[in-house]
Amino acid sequence: MFVAQSSPFLKPELSVSKMMLVVLLALIPGIITSVWVFGFGVLVNIVLAITFSLLFEAVMLYLRKRPIKVYLRDNSAILTAVLLALALPPLAPWWLTLVGSFFAIVIAKQLYGGLGYNPFNPAMAAYAILLVSFPAEMTTLWTAPVMLGGHESLSLLQTLNYQLFNQLPDTLTLDAVSYATPLGVVRTSVINGLASISEIKSTGHTFGMLGGIGTEWVSLAFLAGGLFLLKKGVIQWYIPVSMLATMGFVSLLFGSFELDSNPSPLFHLFSGATMLGAFFIATDPVTAATTPKGQIIYGAGIGLLIYIIRTWGGYPDAIAFSVLIMNMCVPLLDYYTQPRVYGHNIDKEQQ
Repeated sequence: MFVAQSSPFLKPELSVSKMMLVVLLALIPGIITSVWVFGFGVLVNIVLAITFSLLFEAVMLYLRKRPIKVYLRDNSAILTAVLLALALPPLAPWWLTLVGSFFAIVIAKQLYGGLGYNPFNPAMAAYAILLVSFPAEMTTLWTAPVMLGGHESLSLLQTLNYQLFNQLPDTLTLDAVSYATPLGVVRTSVINGLASISEIKSTGHTFGMLGGIGTEWVSLAFLAGGLFLLKKGVIQWYIPVSMLATMGFVSLLFGSFELDSNPSPLFHLFSGATMLGAFFIATDPVTAATTPKGQIIYGAGIGLLIYIIRTWGGYPDAIAFSVLIMNMCVPLLDYYTQPRVYGHNIDKEQQ
């Protein structure tokens, strides 16, 4: 007896769960470097975010009457949790991670229908909401990099005690373990005319060899992970290359006019979450453009928006807002960048 089967007939090389695992594997160098540079808070954020995200995912799947084990095994909730955790300050209180995980999984993902139906990147949507709603916690709880002198480091137990119970040892204050991020320093000092690039460099507390001190090493680690994804064919080059090239070109263009009031292209590329955004966030297959031409425009738009918001906006990093704005443009990009169907003449069809 012949039984007709529906397409597709070819087994994909990478299932959704395996693709997510490969991306998580590529994040490991960046995670290890982040823990080394910024302390155990990064690791605590990841564990809390994964726990909360899986819990919210399971509850929503149960309420939507979907098979819980099947959808939890696609690893999409874990990847969203890790990306959100990496964007949070290392000393973020537990409730901040809880609120972010809730918004990412419940609001930005499941209420739209789950994986494949969400128009916005869940991790970045949650990050943007947290930044707007809790600006103090999102900007003042960054630990000083390990290579920066004059600041105390917290042990794992001390970090847990602060994040869970808001308690520091009697001998330490928050100012002793935290610092202003390089992008934050440039945003508040240079762009507002309070200091010049040369004056900030003289302090030795902001600029490293390539970008912001500390963050440049994290960026190099995420760059290595991104190149691994490119080699494996999990992502294509269109989005990261167009995003980074646009950022570099625009910062070089504006920086050539006033060198002492505009950071170099390398500072923009290797500070903040630029590399994480280029290879792991902007390339999200669900919320990014799908055509090659559309992906190039999509990546270039993100790169341009990052520079604009960093320079003239109110938020130093701007990755989340730039990605979300371009997420809104994806339907338009996909519609106008569809390749011509083979054998069809566009001019005749329009007539």
